Amino acid sequence: MPEEKSNWVKVAEDIGDIDFAANNIAEKEVGSKKICLGKFYNRIFAFAAACPHAGGSLAEGCINASGHIVCPVHSYKFNMQTGYNVSGEGYYLKHWPVDIRADGVFVNMGE
Repeated sequence: MPEEKSNWVKVAEDIGDIDFAANNIAEKEVGSKKICLGKFYNRIFAFAAACPHAGGSLAEGCINASGHIVCPVHSYKFNMQTGYNVSGEGYYLKHWPVDIRADGVFVNMGE
């Protein structure tokens, strides 16, 4: 099994510093990459800003009652924790681990 590289990047000093929209999604610049942070029942998830199907802005999507991110373009649904498409189309959403520490909110961007 290949070893996963660690590249923990601080995205906020505190969860309260993340500017979540009414849909519980925030968009952040992490280095040269745009990502989204989603909040569901006080858990924070990090995932790609664009839907892998047609490039829809997931910051403009929503998080449904099951905790899936829903693309605003074609309503494709993705598990925020695993990235797997749950509406049956077979796409995979890039996602990253989030760690909430005393000194901030961090996302492991890997390599």
